[in-house]
Amino acid sequence: MAKGLIIVESPAKARTIEKFLGRKYTVKASMGHVRDLPRSQLGVDVENGFSPRYITIRGKGDVLKELRKAVRKSDRVLIATDPDREGEAISWHLAQALALDGRAPVRIEFHEVTKEAVREALKHPRPIDDRLVDAQQARRVLDRLVGYKLSPLLWRKVRRGLSAGRVQSVALRLIVDREREIEAFVPEEYWTLTAHLTPRGREATFQARYVGQDGARDASLSREAEVKALLEELEGQVWRVKSVRRRERRRAAPAPFTTSTLQQEASRKLGFSVRKTMAVAQQLYEGLDLGTEGPVGLVTYIRTDSTRVAGQARQEALGFVGERFGGDFRANGAPPPDEKKAPGAQGAHEAIRPTTVRREPASIGPYLTADQYRLYELIWARFVASQMAPAVYDVVTVEVAAGDLLFRATGSTVRFPGFLAVYEEAREDNGPADEEASLPEVSDGETLRLVSLEPRQHFTQPSPRYTEASLVRTLEEKGIGRPSTYVPIIETILTRGYVERDGRRLVPTRLGRVVVDLLAEYFPRVVDVEFTADLEALLDRVGAGRIDWRQVVAGFYGPFEEDLEEAEAAIGPLEVPEEEVDIACERCGRKMVVRHGRFGRFLACPGFPECKNTKPYQEVLDVPCPECGATLAGRRTRKGRRFFGCSRYPECRFMTWQRPTDRRCPDCGAFLVQRRPKGGGPVLACVREACGYQESGEAEREYAVLSGLDGGG
Repeated sequence: MAKGLIIVESPAKARTIEKFLGRKYTVKASMGHVRDLPRSQLGVDVENGFSPRYITIRGKGDVLKELRKAVRKSDRVLIATDPDREGEAISWHLAQALALDGRAPVRIEFHEVTKEAVREALKHPRPIDDRLVDAQQARRVLDRLVGYKLSPLLWRKVRRGLSAGRVQSVALRLIVDREREIEAFVPEEYWTLTAHLTPRGREATFQARYVGQDGARDASLSREAEVKALLEELEGQVWRVKSVRRRERRRAAPAPFTTSTLQQEASRKLGFSVRKTMAVAQQLYEGLDLGTEGPVGLVTYIRTDSTRVAGQARQEALGFVGERFGGDFRANGAPPPDEKKAPGAQGAHEAIRPTTVRREPASIGPYLTADQYRLYELIWARFVASQMAPAVYDVVTVEVAAGDLLFRATGSTVRFPGFLAVYEEAREDNGPADEEASLPEVSDGETLRLVSLEPRQHFTQPSPRYTEASLVRTLEEKGIGRPSTYVPIIETILTRGYVERDGRRLVPTRLGRVVVDLLAEYFPRVVDVEFTADLEALLDRVGAGRIDWRQVVAGFYGPFEEDLEEAEAAIGPLEVPEEEVDIACERCGRKMVVRHGRFGRFLACPGFPECKNTKPYQEVLDVPCPECGATLAGRRTRKGRRFFGCSRYPECRFMTWQRPTDRRCPDCGAFLVQRRPKGGGPVLACVREACGYQESGEAEREYAVLSGLDGGG
């Protein structure tokens, strides 16, 4: 008896769905895209309305052969690719390759791989949406025109093997601009003055910071001389509470995850790269075997820019919160005010959430890998928290007068935890999101005892380098790219050698700078942030059926072609300056230079091809090894993780994962490194763990930012 055929992209998704539906349906996987533009040529007829020429992707012939055979044996064929533009385009290509009528109801979509969602989708097949296909086709054609027209220019003018992409070039420019901002930054000195105070007759001590003269409230202290004058003025003054103000502060729960916010939070809390986050999330979405429950998708679709939550899922979560924590912990049931659907997002898209909130992480832990569990727990907790009441704080502000000089202390305590009972957002430095400190009870006019005055010098800091997570956040804020493009954007600029990782931070290479400068001079629109965002908005309009895709491509290509002709005529060959190091090639004596390859930096002889000597790159630090006194060097593991070890390896095997600082331990003399204790901010600690020495506080936080060690962005 003939059965229905459902075609999805991945084998894992196919296995999950097939077990839901039993014998009525066969489920096959297309293994992703089956057709694309040819790799060896442009594949776009510029003279004929930018018509694309698609061919079967190499290696997909056997897949299509098997699918055609399955189609012939089936009395009903449905295509269930992912519910976004790219998934719609894959459906269209499959229909073309399998001779299916895309105008017939052959397309189904669901946003979670669960039995209920799939069976409901089977009741509502529809034709393939040509508008979404056109939007994806416009993006593909634009990217092909930019890549295949610009790349040969880069080969001739800079170096063979280079390539340029439309959206990736903008991301690269953001990174290069940030690096130049940092290089041009001139730190400005400023000072703070903190008073350590105690209420008379009590031991409790609190801190109050100088905020200015009474009435003027100008707290700016730019020079040490100003601080010294202030200290002289404070000598002999009586410290008295000027005012005590109490107020309530409510902190709303964060919205459930979008693709961007999931990538950011997984980076901060779990240390995941953007690629790893999406790979693990895809596994959770496609379905995992939960023993007697069988295979089931654990989270909803993971490529979304919407924070919308389906009514049924919201009610289930509210019921769970009421049962587990009590009615006071439930949100009021109305959609939160910050719930949004990004422009151009499909109306049916939801935030990323668990397919059922009743499936608690601990209950399925035995069936998940460590990474799957940690990411699922993050998604589950964030969603539950989003349906909970705000946290309520009691905030106390105390102003203290010493003569005409004012100091201020602020403390807060949690009166009602609300969503904090489940979830706390991470800060950029991986510390807690909201530090609570209580103040001792004091009253207006009360006299205080001065314990000490602490002046501290500071310097303003430049914006930190981008991390993967902070780059994704910036791309989203500026309207560049879409949820499905964040991973390829970052991977592309890394693999091309335009950017490299320094710990968690993204640093442009010399090659990356040269390419950005060339593009900015001759192709300003290609690397212009606003232009790229406007183009994304036009693609959204194509997807909504408001504008023809060929019109969008033509509007871009005309000026782009003129820029190409001008650049070809004007540009001479460009040299990428090489970074020379003070290490001689042992074969020919030349000083070696830093090159960039697939696995990052390496040292090479500049005499290539006569001399082909290479060696691993080592960042030599002016820090002695605590074991033998030799210098330390920065290295990378085979998987790319950075560590610091003795330059005398293997004679001396000392190593540490933390970057050494120029500070010395006052107890044993070894260098200090930055560490992040669980649940706290960064500290400076002795590299010798047995020593146990560590420092914490604002000075160390500022040192971390100054030296580029903190994880923010």
